[in-house]
Amino acid sequence: MIEERDLRIRMRDGVRLALDVYRPEGQGPYPVLYACALHNKDLQGPDMADVLPPQPAHAPLWFGPLEAGDTRRFIANGYVHVIAQPRGSAKSEGHYGHEDTDHYDVIDWISRQSWCDGNVGMVGISGYAGEQWRAAAQGHPALKAIFPYDACSAYGGMFGFRDFYPGGVLHAFPYLLDVFSTVHENRGVPGELPAEEEKLFRAAMANPDFKMYANLYNILTQKGQRTFIMYHTMIAPWEPDGTIEATEQTFKKIKIPYYTGSGAYAYTYKLHWLGAQHYFQNVKVARKLLFAGPAHLERPFHEYHDEIIRWYDHWLKGVDNGIMDEPPVRYWLMGANEWKTAADWPLPGTQWVKFYLDDWQRLTTNPPRPADQTGTAAGEPDVFTQMPLKKTATVERLRYMTNPLAQDLTVVGPISLTLHAEIDKTDTNWIVILKDVGPDVSVVTAREGERTVPADLPERELTRGWLKASYREIDPTRSKPGEPFHTLTRDSIRPVKPGEIVEYQIQILATANQFRTGHRICLEITSMDVPTGTGAMTNVEYIPYHVCRSETVTHSIYHDARYPSHLLLPVVPDQTSVT
Repeated sequence: MIEERDLRIRMRDGVRLALDVYRPEGQGPYPVLYACALHNKDLQGPDMADVLPPQPAHAPLWFGPLEAGDTRRFIANGYVHVIAQPRGSAKSEGHYGHEDTDHYDVIDWISRQSWCDGNVGMVGISGYAGEQWRAAAQGHPALKAIFPYDACSAYGGMFGFRDFYPGGVLHAFPYLLDVFSTVHENRGVPGELPAEEEKLFRAAMANPDFKMYANLYNILTQKGQRTFIMYHTMIAPWEPDGTIEATEQTFKKIKIPYYTGSGAYAYTYKLHWLGAQHYFQNVKVARKLLFAGPAHLERPFHEYHDEIIRWYDHWLKGVDNGIMDEPPVRYWLMGANEWKTAADWPLPGTQWVKFYLDDWQRLTTNPPRPADQTGTAAGEPDVFTQMPLKKTATVERLRYMTNPLAQDLTVVGPISLTLHAEIDKTDTNWIVILKDVGPDVSVVTAREGERTVPADLPERELTRGWLKASYREIDPTRSKPGEPFHTLTRDSIRPVKPGEIVEYQIQILATANQFRTGHRICLEITSMDVPTGTGAMTNVEYIPYHVCRSETVTHSIYHDARYPSHLLLPVVPDQTSVT
């Protein structure tokens, strides 16, 4: 290949961006696969693979930002690979945040080069995927298709609040990711802020929940001079007014074919998992969706390249390879451990089945009996009290489980929990966890050794949901089965009245799992999680912890006929042929 590194190209405002070009040695011209993200472009080139072969996510040298794709694969298949550095980062000039026309200008430059045949697509995952949506909305005619796998947020842009912090519960992913940042920063004595921002800043500085996390409080104190995503989230932890309407207009601007998706691993940091679904549900052009399994992709990114090349052979080279004749949705069904296809997402024919919370922490499809058929004891709540992380690392929880299933049960799609609960403070963070437990061949009886569910059963966490109690307001016009749409704006935040029983609609991120015969469906309700390391770090960058309450809170969960708390699962009745 021919390599040209650190080229400087000028944007319309005079700012110069740095980029690398890798192209075949032949005559050309060729179609171009363009990649751009805040991550350091010098980590993306083919020479990285000479030193660091692809690492699984549990390896100590797995680094998330190695995401622009396998240059040698692209070159060998007749494509040019262009890797650009956005303004305000690494070797590019300017200030990040002022780049609304940069993709258009870069693609315009690419399309005028002698080695380009006028057809441009985009590659790369995560941050590189987020930039693909932005480029598609900017609308250069040479950009013919995109492949934004591990898509970033849909609502509100790449780091939009709704997809990044569903339910309004903040987490430390921006802080954990900042160690890889190449964004230009000038750190000095914190300066003056505009009056409104100063007011928000002072309120955040007084927040005892933030004070508990010294690492995040340092970011706040420096007034946005570092880790700006975390800073802005802490001073304004809500969705700005007008975000939904602006995003819905952006959806209309994307008119080119796209192939999006993510993997079941992405529920932990949310924006990839939710972003892919929200784009797929709202941008109705030629499209495909790929949902993979729970193991994160290796780094440097090299997987699914057969599919990427098929996609671009079709859209950039005009090859009739049948890719658009295949079902638009393909997903990995955990439990069954096999690929499935479907015509849409959520799946056509989904049956929404309620599993009710019951006494003795049971989960059952039987609704609670009317009050006139039970005694008053049926209305007594289940209770747990959570001390804050400054006093304990023990996560208290209520754990509801079905009996061992008599037959396989396939659950595919978004999930929700309707929870009727009372707290003794003005706020809490609801964290709910869906698990597959078993197999369990035991029978619970009154005999010694059979009185409880065995504590040593295998269990597998599938997905989670989050909701800050004060962010409970719902937009009924945009809510769907399994997908409560919370308002999340500043004026919708309402503290809870201590002692009042409140209904919460908690969004649980989608999953695809077959609960096998003899397994149990398990729902855990908690209000806290903890860093897995010390010094407020985690062992895995993409499994962040959440900013939890700094006070002790008692939670009472009601589940009688008056307050029928229940889990809503998307059950697929027949997995032999889903179309």
